[in-house]
Amino acid sequence: MDLKENMARYRIIACHVLWRELCYYAALSGNVFDFRFLKQGLHNTPDLLRSELQRAIDETDGEFSAILIGYGLCSNGIEGIMARKSRLVVMRGHDCITYLLGSRERYQRYFDEHPGTYWYSPGWIDSGTQPSQERYEGTYQAYVEKYGADNAQYLMDMEQGWFKKYSNAAYADLGVGENAHYREYTRQCAGWLGWSCDELQGDPRLVKRLVEGDWNSDDFLTVEPGQRIVVSHDDLIIRAQGEITQQVPLAEPV
Repeated sequence: MDLKENMARYRIIACHVLWRELCYYAALSGNVFDFRFLKQGLHNTPDLLRSELQRAIDETDGEFSAILIGYGLCSNGIEGIMARKSRLVVMRGHDCITYLLGSRERYQRYFDEHPGTYWYSPGWIDSGTQPSQERYEGTYQAYVEKYGADNAQYLMDMEQGWFKKYSNAAYADLGVGENAHYREYTRQCAGWLGWSCDELQGDPRLVKRLVEGDWNSDDFLTVEPGQRIVVSHDDLIIRAQGEITQQVPLAEPV
């Protein structure tokens, strides 16, 4: 018997901050994967995220059992994304932290109980974009070299004003690899910023279900060819809109 005949072939298109977790749990599954990781930070420019993600989908559209999207709503950046030939599978969540916490309900509870939280994770820390002393000093020095000390300080005051909205650094991971240095780094950042610090045990439930093909409708949205993703403005966060133009056979996951 050809083992490949019993394996589902999925393409994963995701933000680079999730590469470690997705690769690890994909390796533990019995399915076959092709990965495409997009650069971190696209959620800051939702229109660019939308165009980059749609381009990545169209690159191999129709070649896999399904295309798995490793994003949440992400500043509405996935709104309007369309399935053309392949089925798309998208987590129902606002951003990638939902993947690390295991459910959008847990994410919402923490958000409600800890307003002013900024999230840290191994992928986010690796990106170098988390609030930290190093980021502040590096940005300040770049401004000094370009605009002079007086203008640099003014620009920093303007740019870093959003820090005042936050008072808590929350760290979450799925226990993939050695993470002690990421936890310590989060504590150091919180101390420098004058924030409280919290560490949460991650839950791999959503990541495992994504790669194993266990897409229950409460956690995941399935978008068939001809449909596009739209914001639902309810607890489910997103829904599919449009007429299905092609029936895609449902692969049996291993």
